Amino acid sequence: MNGQRILAVLIKEFIQLTRDRLTYAMILAVPIMQLLLFGYAINNDPKDLPAIVLDQDRSAFSRSVLVALDNTGYFRFVAEARSPAELDAAIEEGRAQFAITIPQDFGRRVVRGDRAQILIEADASDPTTVGGAVAAVSGLTGQALSHDLKGPLAARAAAQPFEVVVHRRYNPENITALNIVPGLLGIVLSMTLVMMTALALTRERERGTMETLLSTPVEPLEVMVGKLAPYVGIGLIQTTIILVLARLLFGVPFVGGWGALTLGVVLFIVGSLSLGFLFSTLARSQLQAMQMSVFYLLPSLLLSGFMFPFRGMPGWAQAIGEAIPVTHFLRIVRGALLKGVGVEHAWGSLLALVLFVVVVTGLAMSRYRTTLD
Repeated sequence: MNGQRILAVLIKEFIQLTRDRLTYAMILAVPIMQLLLFGYAINNDPKDLPAIVLDQDRSAFSRSVLVALDNTGYFRFVAEARSPAELDAAIEEGRAQFAITIPQDFGRRVVRGDRAQILIEADASDPTTVGGAVAAVSGLTGQALSHDLKGPLAARAAAQPFEVVVHRRYNPENITALNIVPGLLGIVLSMTLVMMTALALTRERERGTMETLLSTPVEPLEVMVGKLAPYVGIGLIQTTIILVLARLLFGVPFVGGWGALTLGVVLFIVGSLSLGFLFSTLARSQLQAMQMSVFYLLPSLLLSGFMFPFRGMPGWAQAIGEAIPVTHFLRIVRGALLKGVGVEHAWGSLLALVLFVVVVTGLAMSRYRTTLD
């Protein structure tokens, strides 16, 4: 072995690496992204969860209970409801993680020692999100009214003056699969459709078949539609298989919301394929197409709410997550299957997917026209 020849090859490889800017950027960006996301953005004990309250008692006792809930750090009151219907709507639409009801006779029952109760309804479609808050509530009853029950009522404070009834909605048994399995639909479609489309079209360019296509009078939009149409069918087949197995193997409930689910699936499939098409116009090799796909999938896994509670992330991470289409698709799928959320309540996420499709399709067509030139 000759050390000089080895050194020459080594220098050549470093020079080649610096010329491949995408690979060089991936080597630096991926570990930095993982470090930042796992170090700052991932939190399995989320706090400041949005809560909506219906205080029908409006007494000093009910106010003390709400202050005690706020002091736990897990609850952040975002609105006050005027009826139980408003509580239900806030939970179904995802605007609130908790709905708290204090009945009209709460204060009177506390004074009488007559089993006073408050109701806390939790959106338990993601059990990890609400676990810490529910645990914190269990130790609340003996402390919340300690400053209000004095003198003749001091004995009431020592005997737990009220009871907290927790109702876990949509997943009362805390089955993790009911949250993970529907979310897998978005991850599987992203992994297969984006990567498969990017690799297939880049492979055509490497083999020279794309040049033959470019010599024909086919318009960019016609090329895009013709090439992506078969993959739409593949995406629909994958969706059907995942939903059927989710029901048969894991018992995922299909509550309803079929309109929102159907629109969401179609938009997400079209958007994912368009993104793969865009990557293929940017990549010069299949390796680069693979790297782009991985770079897209990493934040989709970590910041969409699939693996970790979305509301447990800091504000900047949630802002990035809101820009990721998988985040909105997961909300549609979980909302439809577990809550029966229809188009009227899922319009925000559907609109985000429409915007994703329009922007990515426009960029892909623009890049393809550049390739034609």
